[in-house]
Amino acid sequence: MAKKEKTKNKSHIKKQDLITAIVLLGPAVIWLVWWIILPAVYALILSFTSYDLLRPAKTEFIFLDNYINLLSDKGFLRALKNTLIYAIGVVPLQVIIALFLALVSNEDIKAKGFFRVVYYLPGLTSGVAISSIFLFLFSKSGIVNIFLSKFGIEPISWAASPSLALPLIIIMAIWAGTGFQMLVFLAGLQDISGEIYEAASIDGATKWQQFISITVPLLKPKTFFVMATGFIGALQVFDMAYIISGGSGGPDGSTMTAVLYLYTEAFKKDQMGYASAAAFILFGIILILTLIQKKFFEDKEF
Repeated sequence: MAKKEKTKNKSHIKKQDLITAIVLLGPAVIWLVWWIILPAVYALILSFTSYDLLRPAKTEFIFLDNYINLLSDKGFLRALKNTLIYAIGVVPLQVIIALFLALVSNEDIKAKGFFRVVYYLPGLTSGVAISSIFLFLFSKSGIVNIFLSKFGIEPISWAASPSLALPLIIIMAIWAGTGFQMLVFLAGLQDISGEIYEAASIDGATKWQQFISITVPLLKPKTFFVMATGFIGALQVFDMAYIISGGSGGPDGSTMTAVLYLYTEAFKKDQMGYASAAAFILFGIILILTLIQKKFFEDKEF
């Protein structure tokens, strides 16, 4: 009898746990399915159609035509190239600067709390505000050109230059996103026990040797996180490119990114099927790069 009662009690507890889990997780699961999974599935279906936003009745299944056309679309390939250049220009520099700032902020210096806040503040500013500020700073009569003119460099509007517009967006992104990554590295540094460094010092290791042999390996999970999220965010850049170019991707297509391209195809040209196919090609690129980084940080020996 005692065993049966125990079995009943355990079964009752399991049911209560299941009900609690459903109540707590239910809203989040419903939100995830309704706003993420179903739209993604619908977009995948659209990517195999000729869906026109203004003429949905004429929609036809064209299977892989959208994907085939995109791979030979010079505009899309240019957008992918710009996006990859932007990502390669932003992410490594962000990581290096963020790690340096984290190392400085982790030292026992005066007002380090103030500096941590200052480093992080740009990350709280919207992309629209940042773009507006940098457009002013890098305009032909802006502060940057006034400074450069002291060295005999002719003033130029960076946003209107095909060779400088994308570097301008890269500078903005590095300034805006480094603070968040700095906090991630700082959290990782504070998780490393000081006793490890003390033992290394006793063994005669220099600060540089401690950094290479202790800090870098122990920060591998944090480094993977900031690199992965950095590349995912960089490959989806939209707002800064939109503001700088006025939504055109100019000048001369130099700021046309992959997301800005699919936005243009979807909402300016009403080609939702074509834009959906572009989105899934971008998703595939992001997935592959993330898996490559995961493999690198799992197996790489420092």
